[in-house]
Amino acid sequence: MLVAAAVASTWLGVVAVMAALLAGDGVSALDGLMLLAFAGSTPMVALGFWNAAIGSVLLARHRDPAGAVMPLRRDGALAPGERVALVMPVYNEDPEQVFRHLGATAHDLDRTGLAGRFDVVLLSDTTDPAIRAAEDRYMAAWRALDRDPDRLTLRRRQARAGFKAGNIRAFVDAPESQAYTYMVVLDADSVMRGPAIERLVGTLAANPGVGIVQALAVGLPAQSAFARIFQFGMRHGMLPHTLGAAWWHGDAGPYWGHNAALRMTAFRAACRLPTLPGRSPLAGAILSHDQVEAAQMRAHGYGVRVLALEDGSYEANPPTLPDFIKRDLRWCQGNLQYLKLLARPGFRFMGRLQLTQAVGMYLAAPCWLAFVVLGVLQLSLPATAATAPLLDGSGVALPQAAWGVGLLATMLGMTFAPKLLGYAHALLDRGRRRAFGGARRVFAGMGAEIAASLVLGPVVMVAQSVFMAGLPFGRTVAWGAQARGGRRVPWRMAWRGLWPQTALGLLGTGVLALKAPALLPWAAPMLAAWLLAVPFAVLTAHPVLGRACERAGLCATPEERAGMRLATELPRPGGGGPVPVSEAPGAPSD
Repeated sequence: MLVAAAVASTWLGVVAVMAALLAGDGVSALDGLMLLAFAGSTPMVALGFWNAAIGSVLLARHRDPAGAVMPLRRDGALAPGERVALVMPVYNEDPEQVFRHLGATAHDLDRTGLAGRFDVVLLSDTTDPAIRAAEDRYMAAWRALDRDPDRLTLRRRQARAGFKAGNIRAFVDAPESQAYTYMVVLDADSVMRGPAIERLVGTLAANPGVGIVQALAVGLPAQSAFARIFQFGMRHGMLPHTLGAAWWHGDAGPYWGHNAALRMTAFRAACRLPTLPGRSPLAGAILSHDQVEAAQMRAHGYGVRVLALEDGSYEANPPTLPDFIKRDLRWCQGNLQYLKLLARPGFRFMGRLQLTQAVGMYLAAPCWLAFVVLGVLQLSLPATAATAPLLDGSGVALPQAAWGVGLLATMLGMTFAPKLLGYAHALLDRGRRRAFGGARRVFAGMGAEIAASLVLGPVVMVAQSVFMAGLPFGRTVAWGAQARGGRRVPWRMAWRGLWPQTALGLLGTGVLALKAPALLPWAAPMLAAWLLAVPFAVLTAHPVLGRACERAGLCATPEERAGMRLATELPRPGGGGPVPVSEAPGAPSD
């Protein structure tokens, strides 16, 4: 209730100021639409600000802030006979990276108290014959070397249904999976240290009422300039934001689908997903399964907790802007499916709220773009019924310059608050500051990341809005393998994907230059972002810039500075004999 009051009052405050500004010369129909669009764009900004503010207070006040928001034992031991499945679902992924990450995780896990108590299961939905053959070879090579080859399984379904969630569900329902008490889920780009997994499983073992423990994942060392800059900001912003959210989520936290430990009996009973009715892109199998599974787990009486520690849980980030947008639009389509679930019986209040937040993340983008477009439209139209005042504005006008600047500063401050507070924590905490290479390196990375975010935010906003506008007409995205490694982005490819942003930038600049040149300096950040979209995509993907950032240590993570290597004992594939493959029956294909 405290968070709800804080968010609501912040939202009402900024909307009231915007209403007064728009009413300075009377209220037209376009003014009303602009106010509605602004009101729809701000709730998630206010929530993000308060999450980060609460998290920053926790970081400042507690030696163990993660323990303060999750006051549970983390040192439980497995009972005799209990086993853990370490599973990684894949679909046409680079097999070398898959086995490097999976092997590194298993190798590190062997040195913990879970040694001898876990099995590794690769859940392959791969359809490409060459990649399937490579998976077989890598698994055979690993089995030939491993001290206990029977713990290594490559499992395939005869029919691929339900995407990643269906792959995991088929494993959970399999008779042989009854032997496992807990399951640790990885993505194809995930790596986890053994002690981090031990803490997750230990939390489940010590707390029978908890069904899911989600770890905070941070970015792996990256060579791509785009990935380095993006994950540097995420690294600093996610910690206070996640801590603050976990504080008020309590035992109804989120699940992000990977780098998490699950209680098998609870997951099997609670997390079977429905099929959404209809023929639209939002119908059919649920794509963003994780938040729904978290809500269903809590509805069945099991807690869902987030362990907000940077303690050996990693993931790779998209190497280029087009790859980032492609992944984001996949999440967008999946999250918007939750609109069909909000009224579904059985969810608790917090479960519905989690789903609502996931939808709100994406609905804010078209609202903000509509606000901008309506404002430009109002300037460009001659006096019409839409632009003529419907209400007299006398008595409600504010000193527009001062209040306008104040509102702009407030919105920018709230938007960047999670990262800015994260950077402040890194600069004020001696150990964290040293881990990132000192204050100068933190400031350098912060400058580069904020500059990149000023371009990235408006560019992604347009991409999301255009995609959502196409959903009613059947537009969708392919749920294939993601690009994990570095690659160049040709100018033609960048233009083909980002021409709407460029066109908006040109159109907006032209209209303002002709109709309201005094507003150009205020609109310049957004207009410049749209105009720079194509060169930004090309340059941040270029290996020369990536190598320059790497040599300079720009946006380097503590793991990169410490020389993190994914060491495994896996040989190159090519021998080791045949590998047993579990060809599990599947449901009808999607």
